[in-house]
Amino acid sequence: MHPISRPPAAMGNSDDLHLLPLHLLLVMFAGWVNRHQLDVIEYLQEENRVLKERLGGTRLRFTDAERRRLARKARALGRKVLTELETLVTPDTLLRWYRELVASKWNYSQRRGPGRPRVMKTIVDLVLQMALENPSWDTREFEARWRIWDIRLDMAALPAY
Repeated sequence: MHPISRPPAAMGNSDDLHLLPLHLLLVMFAGWVNRHQLDVIEYLQEENRVLKERLGGTRLRFTDAERRRLARKARALGRKVLTELETLVTPDTLLRWYRELVASKWNYSQRRGPGRPRVMKTIVDLVLQMALENPSWDTREFEARWRIWDIRLDMAALPAY
């Protein structure tokens, strides 16, 4: 029989017998920590119930930052656990907030502004000045003059005046 598969008392090594009280103490401590965590969870659930009763039917308005915080925590727990808890909003709402959070991260809307980039005001003013001074010029003439200065000008990008 392998020495590890034998019970500690049958092993014959006295050091193994000294470890038994330590194992017992460790198991008792782990049980106490688990019980303490369960008590904290029960308290927080009861506190949520009291808050929901106090609110009555009024709807809570969360800020975007609060929605993000709740969504991240809710996603870590999962739908099954959320349905067992007394949450302030439904589990479906929490998980929808998480989906929207992920979707907003990958749509790159923060990097771009609306529409086409604007032409600098100084360029617009210069083109208008040239147009007033030279009323006989057409679009091709304007673009040819700008090419002389090695500037690509797209007349369609200029605002209509």
